Amino acid sequence: MKRTKFQKGEYYHIYNRGVDKREIFLDKYDYLRFLLGIKEFNQLEPIGSIYLKQRNDFSHPMTKNEKLVDIIAYSLLPNHYHILVKELVENGLSKFMHKVSMGYSRFINEKYKRSGSLFQGSYKLVHIDSENYINYISAYINGNPEIHGIGKAEKYIWSSYKEYLGERDGIIPKKEDVLKNFSSKKDYSDYVKKVVVNAKQRKEDVKKYLLE
Repeated sequence: MKRTKFQKGEYYHIYNRGVDKREIFLDKYDYLRFLLGIKEFNQLEPIGSIYLKQRNDFSHPMTKNEKLVDIIAYSLLPNHYHILVKELVENGLSKFMHKVSMGYSRFINEKYKRSGSLFQGSYKLVHIDSENYINYISAYINGNPEIHGIGKAEKYIWSSYKEYLGERDGIIPKKEDVLKNFSSKKDYSDYVKKVVVNAKQRKEDVKKYLLE
């Protein structure tokens, strides 16, 4: 893919899915391992492998090295993921995603005795160039489980939405970058609901078009 020239201080929407649309998260430990990866690999200094390293224990302290990115929002669905980040250091986003993608692929290949590519090519990304766009993408990511018909967004545990609603202690996201633009958590929640409805409608419109 053609790479965007990353800029420190800018926001990016990153996403990818399993090769041939296959599932990349098969049990709760896979979800937890991916989240542990985006937490632990988010630093300049190498940390080595985290395979089987407290894969379901988020109390493990992160080494106090300079962070590569700020995580603004995330959503993990069975066959794909979305992450909204802000780059903090030069080439931080590239380094971060290389560590996360390679580390998780190795974990899955070893765990399930498989080989070959896990993801459908390299990750995709979009530069988020306005505050309104940041608000929208965060809502789209937090609402993604409902958009895809998996379940209610506010009930889904493998996204950052519960952290935005104040129902779970923050694991990763720097949600203030988004919530500062809303008068309350309810105001943000109402906005997410609108984004979900609109996104679901667009999906239905596309299906109707393709069937004609």
